[in-house]
Amino acid sequence: MTKVFLSGAGSKPLFEQVYEYICTRIQRGEWKDDEKLPSVRELAAELEVHRLTVFKAYQLLKDARLVYVKDKSGYYVHPGNRLPFRDIDSPIVSSYIQKSHLSEIHRVPATYQFSYALIDPNLLPNRYFSEYVKEIFDLYPKVLSSYSTVQGDEELLETLSCYFTDRHRFHLPPEDIMITSGSQQAISLVAHMLVQPLDTVLIERPTYSAAIDIFRQQGAQIIPIDIHPHGYDLDQLEQVMKQFKPRLFYLNPTFHNPTGYTVPAAQRKRLVEMAEENRCFLVEDDPFHDMYFQQEPPAPLFTYGTEGYVIYIRSFSKYIAPGLRIAAICCRPVLMNHLFAVKSLADNGTPLLNQKVFHYYFTSKRLQQHIEKLRIALHIRKNILEEELAKTDWKWHSPAGGLNLWVELPDTLSLDALLAKSIEQSVSFVPGSICDPAKRADSWIRLSYSYINEQLLRDGARRLIRIADELERETKR
Repeated sequence: MTKVFLSGAGSKPLFEQVYEYICTRIQRGEWKDDEKLPSVRELAAELEVHRLTVFKAYQLLKDARLVYVKDKSGYYVHPGNRLPFRDIDSPIVSSYIQKSHLSEIHRVPATYQFSYALIDPNLLPNRYFSEYVKEIFDLYPKVLSSYSTVQGDEELLETLSCYFTDRHRFHLPPEDIMITSGSQQAISLVAHMLVQPLDTVLIERPTYSAAIDIFRQQGAQIIPIDIHPHGYDLDQLEQVMKQFKPRLFYLNPTFHNPTGYTVPAAQRKRLVEMAEENRCFLVEDDPFHDMYFQQEPPAPLFTYGTEGYVIYIRSFSKYIAPGLRIAAICCRPVLMNHLFAVKSLADNGTPLLNQKVFHYYFTSKRLQQHIEKLRIALHIRKNILEEELAKTDWKWHSPAGGLNLWVELPDTLSLDALLAKSIEQSVSFVPGSICDPAKRADSWIRLSYSYINEQLLRDGARRLIRIADELERETKR
């Protein structure tokens, strides 16, 4: 039986999930002290559950003194039950135990930084950027005096339309593209547009941790779908789609974060067919498509979509200019019109200067030279990390592209202890549970080989292995 997860909890009765949903809204301050809550009938209609389910949730809240009852009037928020702000000293405690947010792990300073799935700034064309930014102001002297449209700069949209058509045979007109401030914003916009509280959302297990947080924040019921080196169990996935009627499936099928797996072309076509048959949107997050080492990956799922059920998110931030935060959402007009409304509320348009700078570089010959050199550099760094890890009994699948290794540790090694000791010795990595919608994956870690240089990479890997060996010896004593 597939388990359903809401807000990180395990499989629970529906009334307990509604209880947690109400608690969250009270603790966020959406319902104030002594404010009247929706009636049982109103909340049941909003969440599309039985009234008895809401009634049982309210009884739990009453027993916990989170709400109180006024005769013939209804339920009210009990004063004094908002969560206080806590200044937690250790970001590791905050992230790993309490919140499991990747951003908290990133706050930890470390010499050997394996937690950043970012490109080493020294591999980016910084001097070239500084030289041509002035040319942008010469070409567009009023660029700082103008807003972009909500959809994005027309010149950039036209260029991306041609790019997608030439590269992937999308035949995508500019009006079907919207520029966003990075892929994380794109995921958030899609979630706000499509997901209502208690909607079912499929997410790969493991996956990009920020996506888990975004869909949880929308109140989604999350069903994890295991991803393997060969892709998905399509029979299982089809059964889940038929049984739970999910609103969407968020997936990262190309050089997947964190595993590095790539879903084969044959599965991609069938995935789109299944989505169309079950009216389930596929939200395809594709930030690493150009970061292949030898062979170019299969075409995006969007290539196969004919009914409008695939939403394609393409980020260029990782390997072109992270500071510009440029990504694109591609979808059909019926969805794009709704996205415009959500985007206008978020920021009313990605900064025009960022788009112009990106466009100028994206259309230059220098870009292709940069990407080719970057692939070589990343391939070398991946090989260095694998050389060092080969001295252990740890297990991983060697990716054909991307920025990460997804490494399985021995069962005898405590991940909690390894994380704590590593941080003490200036080594940072991402614990697997942060990437797991079910908060398991206790024997896995994500090591990113893209951010630190070759010598630091080798030294850091050796230090991490030494820490692990010391912990295992202590366990055996």
